[in-house]
Amino acid sequence: MYTVLIISIIIVFIVLILALITTSKAYGFKHTIDEPDQQSITKKEKDNQKEE
Repeated sequence: MYTVLIISIIIVFIVLILALITTSKAYGFKHTIDEPDQQSITKKEKDNQKEE
């Protein structure tokens, strides 16, 4: 009975530690945004000029 309880508590602590490690790595990840293509920019500018 106590063996199952101890093993369960150990598993809970392992999952908790892994969740904390994963969360801290996720917050530390540097997100970047790609620059838009020059072709798409010029196409949008041409479309805007046609509308005016």
